[in-house]
Amino acid sequence: MGVTDWIYGASNRQGVHMRRRWAWLLAVLLFAGASTTFGQGKKKGEDQNRSVRGVVTNAVNEPVAGAVVQLKNTKTLQIRSFISKDGGNYYFQGLSPDIDYDLQADYQGASSGTKTLSSFDTRKEPVINLKLSSKK
Repeated sequence: MGVTDWIYGASNRQGVHMRRRWAWLLAVLLFAGASTTFGQGKKKGEDQNRSVRGVVTNAVNEPVAGAVVQLKNTKTLQIRSFISKDGGNYYFQGLSPDIDYDLQADYQGASSGTKTLSSFDTRKEPVINLKLSSKK
């Protein structure tokens, strides 16, 4: 019988070991629960990215090919550009659903107003049309 057994008794030593086992088990269960909770945001095989598309038109609602459409990430301020195709169409893909984006078009001195693709917009492919104001 050791000194600690003599002071605390053998049953106390068993209690310490039992508490350590319960603490270890509780820590494992909490870790497992946390990892499954955080993993629920994205389902297996589900693509979490989204895209945006639209048409650039002039002041009289005619489609404008060759307009520069800029997409600005409001979190990082990174800007991506797309030159509108025939029919004034533009398209951006691979966008995060958790970030707001500002869109604006420019063509030969004319600009559209800025429109925002909000993170609260849950559509996978929203359509945001951009209308150029007349040149000043």
